[in-house]
Amino acid sequence: MARTRTAVVAAALIAALAPVTLGGSAAFAASPAATAAGTAAEVGTIVQDGGRLVVPAGEEGPVTLRFTATLPAGVKGPVTASFQLDTWLTEGEAGSSPVSQDVIRSVCAVNGVSYGACAWHMPYHPPVLNDPPTRPSLDLPAVPAAETLTYTVTLDADGTAAVLGHPDALVELSDGTGATVARGKLGLDFVAGTPTAARRGAVHARDKDGVLWRYEATGDVSRPFAARKRVGGGWNAYTAVVPVTTATADGRGDLVARDKAGVLWYYEGTGKPSEPFAPRKRVGGGWNTYTAFVGVGDGGLVARDRDGVMWRYKGEHNTLYGPRQRVGGGWNTYTALTMSGSRSGALGRDKDGVLWKYNPWGPYPSAPFQQRQRVGGGWNTYTALAGTAELGRDERPDLVARDRDGKLWLYQGAYKPLSGLVPGSARTLVGGGWNTYDLIF
Repeated sequence: MARTRTAVVAAALIAALAPVTLGGSAAFAASPAATAAGTAAEVGTIVQDGGRLVVPAGEEGPVTLRFTATLPAGVKGPVTASFQLDTWLTEGEAGSSPVSQDVIRSVCAVNGVSYGACAWHMPYHPPVLNDPPTRPSLDLPAVPAAETLTYTVTLDADGTAAVLGHPDALVELSDGTGATVARGKLGLDFVAGTPTAARRGAVHARDKDGVLWRYEATGDVSRPFAARKRVGGGWNAYTAVVPVTTATADGRGDLVARDKAGVLWYYEGTGKPSEPFAPRKRVGGGWNTYTAFVGVGDGGLVARDRDGVMWRYKGEHNTLYGPRQRVGGGWNTYTALTMSGSRSGALGRDKDGVLWKYNPWGPYPSAPFQQRQRVGGGWNTYTALAGTAELGRDERPDLVARDRDGKLWLYQGAYKPLSGLVPGSARTLVGGGWNTYDLIF
């Protein structure tokens, strides 16, 4: 995806915290500064239940962080808490989408008393010399003093939280005077979870009876598709069906279909997986002059005529309209053309079986594609190619390809210098029986 991304830059751990072992859980000894000055100078410990907590960044739902603070005798409340991750967020080109304030949603309880939602703060900016950046932090509630305080915090993280990586949470508790009465460190491991339906791709396939079926991605490449869903019959009325925006598992994604009379029809995505397309709208006639179509990701379309010339049509308000713009000639060299994921350009297989990548260039009326880049050879073993949005958890567009035996293979997206996001070199078998379909997109 061609946009600025957010990377996590790990900060140094606070060296003053000396780990000790207590009942198999991580605990931290009192600071050397807490000497024989008396009970008021003692600093208690914080112990995390169960060790480091794995937090899926996706739609799995909340996990629960539990930790117990043991306070010195005589502490007077209210007891307040500081909870900061030992990382900070900076602008960068690696990582994921910008992390928002609600990237993690939390509900807090202390000693069994619910305090409701607790707010996260996710500042990000470049480090400034002699000015340490603000770290991501969580607002924990102020509570009455007690000998032990057991905190229960749910963590419901979205897909962008994966960029947080494996931080430690630095926790300090203070009494009513502001003196530190407990400190410790908790471990969190943010891992890629199941992307939301809006971020997972979907593949459509038309069988030989004209019935259209829908396969929604699971987010797990070991079983990339959920059970197929029937969209409806009558799709054999069309000689071409092409996505113009990427289909996703939440029922979004528009397409165009050309009937046998050369009339082009527009199907808008509804956002309802059970009924993914709204009633069709007529674009116009005369489209039998074209032998191939590829969506360019913004609702627009490129179309190849019988002479091998590619033309571009701008998409606007769910319609395709002229005047058309000439892209260039020589496109008859390709035996297969497909969109490459979400606004990631196009892929073309030539007559020698070499796959080429066309990265997107710009909006209409600029040229739609940059100069092509070679992906690799051997692709003439396949009878169908279809670019998709991500089917796994890596935020990269993928490709499915059907071989002559009817087996469907998944190629996960990979980054290649110059070419950008392309199908990777390794393939994964999805399953057999796909020869029942005469069209896959």
